Amino acid sequence: MRDNWPEILPLEERARVCNRWLQVRMQKVLPELMRREGFDMWIVAGREYNEDPVLMSLLSAEMLSARRRTILVFYLREDGSVRHMLVGRHGILSQYGLDQFYTEEWDRDRETQWECVARLIGELDPQKVGVNCSETYAFGDGLTHSEYEQLSSALGGEYADRLQGAERLAVGWLETRTAEELEAYGRIVGVAHRIISRAFSAEVIHPGVTTTDDVVWWFRQKAVDLGLKSWFHPSVSIQAPDVQWRSGDSRKLIRPGDLLHCDFGLKYLGLCTDTQQMAYVLRPGERDAPDGLKEALKTGNRLQDIHAEEMVAGRSGNEILSAALKRACDEGIDAMIYSHPIGYHGHGAGPTIGLVDSQDGVAGRGDYPLFDDTCYAMELNIKQDIPEWDNYTARIALEQDIAFTGGEVIYLAGRQRQLHLIGG
Repeated sequence: MRDNWPEILPLEERARVCNRWLQVRMQKVLPELMRREGFDMWIVAGREYNEDPVLMSLLSAEMLSARRRTILVFYLREDGSVRHMLVGRHGILSQYGLDQFYTEEWDRDRETQWECVARLIGELDPQKVGVNCSETYAFGDGLTHSEYEQLSSALGGEYADRLQGAERLAVGWLETRTAEELEAYGRIVGVAHRIISRAFSAEVIHPGVTTTDDVVWWFRQKAVDLGLKSWFHPSVSIQAPDVQWRSGDSRKLIRPGDLLHCDFGLKYLGLCTDTQQMAYVLRPGERDAPDGLKEALKTGNRLQDIHAEEMVAGRSGNEILSAALKRACDEGIDAMIYSHPIGYHGHGAGPTIGLVDSQDGVAGRGDYPLFDDTCYAMELNIKQDIPEWDNYTARIALEQDIAFTGGEVIYLAGRQRQLHLIGG
C-alpha cells in the first residue's frame, strides 16, 4: 500500500524556511517585544553544550550549537529598529550563515569577549540591559552563574547596576508566532494527526497480537522514517473494565473491546506538536464503539469548548484555569485541565494553565498573561461512567494543539470528534 503522507521538506529547504522565519522575527517581533518589556539592550550568551534555552532560536538553521562561547547583543535604536551583534568565534558568521543576521563586533587582538561586550555597552549607553536570569522560568534563566560574574566584572559598577532579569522578554520571544509560522503550524500538526490515524488502524494493530509497546515503537520508527524527530517517548495505554487507566498492573496486549489512548509529539521546522487521541478496538460483530464511550468523547469536546471560551487576552493562566474548571463543574463535568504553551519547546514558554497535581493554580508560571499570536497544547481529561461497561468510569484524555490569534482559539489541523475505530 502506497504511503500518502504530506510532503516533508528536505533538510536544505527546511533550513531556508527557518532562516526566512528568523529574519522576519528579528525585524518585526524582537523590536516590539523589547519596547513592550522596556529593554534597550538584551544579551544572550551560551557555551557549547551548555546553551541558553533561548540561544538556539536566535541562530541560523546551519548552526546546531554554540561554538565555544557565543554571545548575542541586541540594541534597540531610537528609530525602533534593532541592531544585531555577535561576539563569537572567528569565522562563524560566514561558515554558518550568520552574516545574514548579525554583524561581528569582537576585535580579538585587543580585547576578550566580555571586554568587547563591555565596550559595546559603554559606546551605546543602554539604560536597561536584559540578561536571562529568572527564578520562575527556565527559559529566562539561561545565563550561568560564572557567565554572569564575568559579565558583571567586565562592566564594573555603573553598568553592572543596569543589568536586569529579562524573563518576560525571553518568554515573549519564544512564545510569539508570526503569521507565516502560524500558517505552517497547522500543516505540521496535520502530519502528527496523520501518523496517529495510521497507528490507530488495523494496519498497525492486530488485536490479540499487538502490544502497546509495539505501537509506541511504531510511532518512533515512523517519525524517523519521515525524517522527523519525536521530542518525547510516546505512550499508548489501555482502558477496559478489567484495566484501570495507566495503573501499575496495566496489561500491554491489545484486545477487542479496549479503549486506547496515545500521547505523541513531533518536532518539524523548529516547532513541536503534542497530541493525545483515543481509539476503540471493535469486538467481533461490532461496527461502532459503545454509545457511552462516544458520549464521553463529546463531554471531552465540551470541556475543550469551555477552555477555548475562557482564553481571553490578558488573563493569566491561573485565571483561565479557574474560570474553565468552575464552568465545567457547573455543567456536571468531572474535569481536569493541564494545558501548556508549545512552540520551539514541547513544554514551551508562556502561561501554564494548570498541572495534573496543581488544579488550584500554578504559582509563577500560571500568573503570566495570555498574549495574542501564541500556541498551546490544550491538554485535559474528563471522567465519565460508561453504562455498557457496568458504569466503569472511563477517562477521556485529549490534547490538541491550538493557536490563540486575533483574540480567538484556532484548532490547528482540527480536533478529534470521533473515536478511531480499529478492526471490525
